[in-house]
Amino acid sequence: MSTGARADVSHGAFHLDSTVPGAASRGLDAFRRGWETQLGGGFRLPAFSPATIGDFRVKGRAARLSDVTIADLHGASATRTAGTPRGDEDLVRMYVVRQGAWALDGPRERDEHTVSAGQFLLRHFGHPSAFETAPHTTAKIAFLPTAMLGPLLGNRTITGPVESPEVRLLVAHANMVHETIADLSPAGVHAAHSTLIELAKAVAQSRLDDTEPLLAPSLAQAAKDLADSHLAHPELSPTMLARELRVSVRTLQRAFAAVGESVTTYIRHRRLEQARLALTAGPGRPSVSELAAHWQFADSSHFIRAFKKRYGQTPTEYARSTRPA
Repeated sequence: MSTGARADVSHGAFHLDSTVPGAASRGLDAFRRGWETQLGGGFRLPAFSPATIGDFRVKGRAARLSDVTIADLHGASATRTAGTPRGDEDLVRMYVVRQGAWALDGPRERDEHTVSAGQFLLRHFGHPSAFETAPHTTAKIAFLPTAMLGPLLGNRTITGPVESPEVRLLVAHANMVHETIADLSPAGVHAAHSTLIELAKAVAQSRLDDTEPLLAPSLAQAAKDLADSHLAHPELSPTMLARELRVSVRTLQRAFAAVGESVTTYIRHRRLEQARLALTAGPGRPSVSELAAHWQFADSSHFIRAFKKRYGQTPTEYARSTRPA
C-alpha cells in the first residue's frame, strides 16, 4: 500500500492494492488504516463479514476534497457488511458501476436497490447502509454533502445509465482529481470541489449548465474519453461528440479552447498515435494504406503527410527505424 499524506487537512488521498499475492490477509486492515488516516472521519467504514475480512482482494484509490470524497474500487473478491450498520449518517452518495453489481439496503425493505453494471445511483442516505458486491465489481463512489444536494434530491433515488452526459462529465472530472490532487493548490482544491458539486447537481437534474465556466475542463475531458473509445469510427467528429454530450458544437469547441486545444486536432493526433503504435507491431503489421483507411484518413497520401508532420518521418521510415536490429 502507498499513501500520500498532506499537511493541508482540506484534502488527502491514498492508493491500495490487495489483489497482489499474499496481500489479502492484511488487505482490509491496510484499507481501513489508509482510509481513516488520509480521508478522515467524514465517512466511517462499516464492519465487514468474516468472509470479506479473510479474502479482501481490492484495488482502489480515494481522494478527499473538503467535505467530498471520491473513490475508485475494483474488488477481485466479493464484499459484504456484517449485519446492519449502526449510528447516524447524513450524506448523499453516488455509485457508478462499470462491472459487477453493488447491492444496497435502505430504511425500508422497498428501498433495497442493486446497481448493476452500466448503471448509476444517486441518493440521500440518512443512516449507514449495509451493502454487498459481486466479485470483480468495478465502481466509482462519491460521498457528497447533504447541505448542497439534499434539498435538490429530497426522497428521490436517481438512477440511469453511466453513459448519460452528466455522469460522463462527473466521472471525467473525478478522474482528473485523482490524477492531480497531490499538486492542487488551495484555490485548485476549491475549484475541483465546486465543480464536483455542480456536476452532481447536473446528474440530479438530468441537465447540464453548459454556460458554467468551471465545467469546461470536465467537458473537454469527457469528450476526449468518448473520442478515445470511437477513434476508428467513421462518424467521429466534433458534431458527434457534442450530440452525445448534449451540448452545442460551439460549447464543446469553447471547452477545448479553454484547455488550449481543438477538437479536430485532438482526434487527429490520437489517431496518428494509434497508427504509430501499430507500425511497431513487427511482422504482420498493417500496411500504410490499411492504416490510412482504418484511422479514417482520406487516403494514403493524406495520412503520410499528417504522419510526417507529427513525427518527422514517413510511416515507412518510422517503421524501418523501429525495426529490431
